[in-house]
Amino acid sequence: MPRVTDGSADWNLVERVKAGDDSAFDILMTHYRRPVLDFIYRMLGSAADTEDIAQGAFVRAYRAIQKPAFHRTGAAFSTWLFQVARNAALDDLRRRKRHPAESLDVIQEHGDLIGGPEATARDAVSANETGAQIAAAVALLPEEQRAALILAEYEDLGYAEIAAIQECSEKAVEARLYRARHFLRARLAHLLG
Repeated sequence: MPRVTDGSADWNLVERVKAGDDSAFDILMTHYRRPVLDFIYRMLGSAADTEDIAQGAFVRAYRAIQKPAFHRTGAAFSTWLFQVARNAALDDLRRRKRHPAESLDVIQEHGDLIGGPEATARDAVSANETGAQIAAAVALLPEEQRAALILAEYEDLGYAEIAAIQECSEKAVEARLYRARHFLRARLAHLLG
């Protein structure tokens, strides 16, 4: 995912928020709303809760910025924000484990990129089924591996950014991604031919 703004522009907006300019936070939310929603959706595997958890993540971010002890990190603002979103998603996953009667829907990708106008209904169904199988396999990954994989593959972040978000070393990220990809290759071997 290409950056919408450069890092210094984001942190300048954060300084404006700290100074009481709420419109600056609106700008940040506008820039990062879709990436945060996509990330949380892939983490939770449920479209039903995605919007609420994303809103909660933005509320957490806003409150954190408002605290007197808040200071700019050495990382990009997006790295810090994805860390907040990751924590919000993990909190929701823990809540689900404590309340197992709640739905643990499998991610259903909608196959928006099925093909051009010549794509047939059968192609659409096949792509939807394949997307659902991939999403179901990703949902089976342990939380830390799933988050690392989503950040690497869907958000196109590097190991250093993922390590900062997950509060671990780059080697740990490398190991998580290796294990996740190994699991997915084995689980989805029938799709790979």
